[in-house]
Amino acid sequence: MRDGTSYHETKTFDRRPAATAWIKKREKELAKPGALEKLNASDPPLSKAIERYTEESVKEIGRTKAQVLRAIKTHPIADLPCSTIKSKDIIEFLQSLPGQPQTVGNYASHLASIFAIARPMWDFRLDDREMRDAITVARRMGIIARSAQRNRRPTLDELSRLLAHFIERRKRTPQALPMHKVIMFALFSTRRQAEITRLTWDGFQKEYNRVLVRDMKHPGEKHGNDKWVDLPMEAIRIIDSMPRRKSEIFPYSPDAITANFTRACKLLGIEDLHFHDLRHEGISRLFEMGWNIPHVAAVSGHSSWVSLKRYTHIRETGDKYADWPGFQITIDTV
Repeated sequence: MRDGTSYHETKTFDRRPAATAWIKKREKELAKPGALEKLNASDPPLSKAIERYTEESVKEIGRTKAQVLRAIKTHPIADLPCSTIKSKDIIEFLQSLPGQPQTVGNYASHLASIFAIARPMWDFRLDDREMRDAITVARRMGIIARSAQRNRRPTLDELSRLLAHFIERRKRTPQALPMHKVIMFALFSTRRQAEITRLTWDGFQKEYNRVLVRDMKHPGEKHGNDKWVDLPMEAIRIIDSMPRRKSEIFPYSPDAITANFTRACKLLGIEDLHFHDLRHEGISRLFEMGWNIPHVAAVSGHSSWVSLKRYTHIRETGDKYADWPGFQITIDTV
């Protein structure tokens, strides 16, 4: 350390005399004017790598990832020079995090994206091998884990209660978000809430029973992954019941949809039901109706049929919504 500026460097030797000689040699080199400042400039802390990643990424960084990266910058590991960070430092950081192994796993995944590009892009001396070793150890020790697959599906009674709640609210407050239609469309179309809000009238082709989903969720792409998907007849009928006031079919925000759904479930005592579970229900329904994997994939938008296999273990056969009055009530209610 000199004038408040510090530099860390590590190296491993088999014998102490060799290590001592290296230390003396490096100390002399670092004592030269400007040497320490130059090394610090080429070996910034991890926080600097995170900042450059968020500032220079052409792809839009998702809200969750951005939040995680901001949180990492508040931990001591963010102050370490890139070249000094070893797998043990990463493991200690992961161990210090609260939450379930699945949550900690998200931190590891997002931090790994920094390690993957820092050296080839900016010549920051982050060692991607140290990150990979840390993830291997953390996974085997149970520190991190992949997110568990959800199998929660709404019952007809739960859906009926939700629809009744939102229809009654709509009658009292006509300007309220028509969640009854959004819920039913999500179920029958198998679309995610963000995708629903991006659907437009000019991307709806009723004659071909399909709609253009813009920026469909994809593991490697956040934008530009536009895809045509088939629409079951129930989803088309819900679209037909929507007013053409704006360019979007459902001109609402994903956050508003999630918030409305979550509050209603809490108010009605419906436990552990997420809006995304409607997509799971919709895909499972198609398999229960006897649709094959390619046919279902044309609706769900899955690029890989392998990911659809989890839905093929059906609980029943036929369409349990065939005689359910909730769908027609949704169509008839503005």
